[in-house]
Amino acid sequence: MDVESYLKEKGVQFEVIPHEQAFTAQEVAAAEHVTGHKFAKTVIAKAGGDAYMLVLPASHHVDFQKASDLVGEELEMAREEEMKEIFPDCEIGAEPPFGSEYGLPTYVDESLSTRDEVVFRAGTHQRTIKMKYADYAELEDPAIGDFIIDE
Repeated sequence: MDVESYLKEKGVQFEVIPHEQAFTAQEVAAAEHVTGHKFAKTVIAKAGGDAYMLVLPASHHVDFQKASDLVGEELEMAREEEMKEIFPDCEIGAEPPFGSEYGLPTYVDESLSTRDEVVFRAGTHQRTIKMKYADYAELEDPAIGDFIIDE
């Protein structure tokens, strides 16, 4: 998936933000001076042969029991080799939050769904995209639920 081409094709306004190579979502958020509450990270979970995309603020972690309850199946984190199969066009750990483009159901944590804007990786560890959350939600139509660890 070429995220920029996809967003242009859909007529959505967005900003591309190049940055130094960073591997964790929190590192990217810090490099871009964006709060971890606005930076969306993706976590790929599996249940049997099915994969699910979980999208949450970079400042939080997935509560796999809550996520399992939401999805209706016992979830576990996908392994790196599984990620390569699902996202052959992305660097591992830089998957954009458009699970539907990869045939995955997408779930967004409700805390992220209240943001005006969202920032996320564009398939690489050197570029991110910033756009209105409402535009993202309209394109992806994710299920919304509570699946982060309460801190």
